[in-house]
Amino acid sequence: MSRRCDLTGRRPQVGHKVSHSNIKTKRRFLPNLGVVTLSSDTLGRSFRLRITRNAMRSVDHRGGLDAYLAKSRDEELSPEALRIKYEIAKAQALAAEAVAA
Repeated sequence: MSRRCDLTGRRPQVGHKVSHSNIKTKRRFLPNLGVVTLSSDTLGRSFRLRITRNAMRSVDHRGGLDAYLAKSRDEELSPEALRIKYEIAKAQALAAEAVAA
């Protein structure tokens, strides 16, 4: 399993560990990932995603999983999150069509 956020696409970064004597050795900065269960209001079900803690704050700030996925770009989403985004858009379109009819 890759160390990649399902929503933001954040991956490990590479940098230097710098000692007191200024010797630089390579190291990796890993994202703070956690497995969380987010619920979709439109679909009425929950999804387990592996996201960073910063992404979790962004989901709360934007008003939930549905609003976050609607505003996010397709390139940064994982295939699972992209599938959820399309399911939500399809359900919202059907609901709008039912209201109009």
